[in-house]
Amino acid sequence: MSNPESSLLGVRFIGSGSALPDRVLTNHDLAQMVDTTDEWIASRTGIKERHIADGEEDSVANLAAKAGGRAIAAAGLNPEDIDLIILATSTSDDLFGTAGRVQKILGAERAVAFDMVAACSGFVFGVVTASQYIRTGVYKNVLLIGADVLSRWVDWQDRRTCILFGDGAGAVVLQASSDNKSANNLLGFEMRSDGKGNEFLNINYSGRSTFEPISMNGQEVYRFAVRRVPEVIEKALHHAKYEVHDLDWLVLHQANQRIIDAVVNRFGIDPAKAVSNMGKYGNTSAASIPIAIDEWVRAGKIQNDHLIAIAGFGAGLSWGSAVFRWG
Repeated sequence: MSNPESSLLGVRFIGSGSALPDRVLTNHDLAQMVDTTDEWIASRTGIKERHIADGEEDSVANLAAKAGGRAIAAAGLNPEDIDLIILATSTSDDLFGTAGRVQKILGAERAVAFDMVAACSGFVFGVVTASQYIRTGVYKNVLLIGADVLSRWVDWQDRRTCILFGDGAGAVVLQASSDNKSANNLLGFEMRSDGKGNEFLNINYSGRSTFEPISMNGQEVYRFAVRRVPEVIEKALHHAKYEVHDLDWLVLHQANQRIIDAVVNRFGIDPAKAVSNMGKYGNTSAASIPIAIDEWVRAGKIQNDHLIAIAGFGAGLSWGSAVFRWG
C-alpha cells in the first residue's frame, strides 16, 4: 500500500532519540592501522571519524534502549505507554533477536517486541511496518529503533570497508493521530528489493558457526544507489502528491557524501536541505537516518509540520523512501 487511504487512522511522528558509543575512531587513527590517510578517506567518503562500540555497555540492546528511552521522553510518554517495539538491526546481540532485551531494559512491559532485518534500509522499512499497525488500529504508540554495531563484522585490515562503518542507535516514536483520525503525517512511501544484487554487499555465514566480515563491491553499490534512490524518492513523493522542491529536508542513509551529492544534483535542490552528519558518525546502517533526524530535531532545524523525505538503501539489495511531516 504505497498511498495510505484516508479512511484509516493517521500516524504522527512525535519524538526522537539517539545514542552513540563514547569511543571515537578518527581517520588519523585508521591510518595507523591500514594503508590510508585522512585525506584519502575524507575525499572519497566525507567521513572524518566514527564511534566504535567498546564493551557490553555498547551492545546493540543497550544502545537501542538508550536511544529508545530518549525518544519516549521526547514524545512525552512513559515506557509503559509503548505498545510495540520494532528494532531494525542486522547485528543483533542474539540470533534469536534483541528487541526483547530492549523491552526489558526500558521497562516497556506492555510492548510486543521484535527485530527487523533489512540492513541499511531497515529504518525506512520499519517506518512503513510500524505505520501499518497504527493505521489499522492495532497499536497506538510504536517505538521504532534503528541500531547497529557493524564494527563487530569489519575486517580492520580491509581498507575498502573498515573506513566506512560506525556504531550507534537512533529512534522515533510513532503515534496514532488522536485529535483528527483523518490526519495522517505519513504521506507516501515506496519500497523495493532486488536479490540479484545480494553479492555486492553482504555478511555471509562461514559454515564455522560464525559469519565472514563485511564484503562489499563499492563501485556497484554506488552505481545502484545513485540510479535507484532518486527513483523511489520520486515515487514516494508522487504518492504523497508533492514535488521534490516542496521538501524541507531530505534525509538519506548516511553511506557516502558522494551519493548524497549525486542525488542532490539529480534533483537540483538546495544542498542545505540534504541532511549530512556522516563526517562524525560514518555509516551506521539502520541507525543512520534516525540519528540524523534526532540531531536535526534537537538542534531546532527539523520543526513541526516540516515535510521530510527519507531514503534507505543497501544490502539485499534493498531500497526505499518515505515522505512524512514531522510532529
